Amino acid sequence: MSRRVFIVVLSAGGLFYDVANLTCGAAEIPKVAFLGFQLINTSMEPTTPAEGQRIRMLDDVLRQELAVSNRFRLATIPDALQDEIANGPGIANCNGCQREYAQKVGADWAAWGTVQKVSNLILNINLYMEDEHSGKLQFGKSVDIRGNTDESWRRGLDYLLHNYLFTPN
Repeated sequence: MSRRVFIVVLSAGGLFYDVANLTCGAAEIPKVAFLGFQLINTSMEPTTPAEGQRIRMLDDVLRQELAVSNRFRLATIPDALQDEIANGPGIANCNGCQREYAQKVGADWAAWGTVQKVSNLILNINLYMEDEHSGKLQFGKSVDIRGNTDESWRRGLDYLLHNYLFTPN
């Protein structure tokens, strides 16, 4: 009796680097320059101050989670560079500026995220991590959330982190 094995590979937004198994010495753990989340509002509704606060909440949560994961080292981004990032083009559309920012702080990887607001009911959270040297995407994943609340945003990011970034392929 012959057996056939089928392997299905899903690459759209999948995990490209086995970050879950990075448990070796600090030199092997990537130093990450987290450049923040950006809101992309494609809805017909205006951006609210609460959404701006939620973006800052996601920034804080991601930094905390990366720091305690023991799979990444966070690069410190000086205030002057934070101002440059804030006043420049959005990271999602800057044609490689994320690598330049990562180089400036001595990081191995650049990380950034977006939250796309389609409506007050439909949003998605996207997280990207790119190798500063090669430009190769090491991680890219998106989760859809329903509802525009602090809780839905937090749960969406938690799901993305604990079901994709911090788990084996």
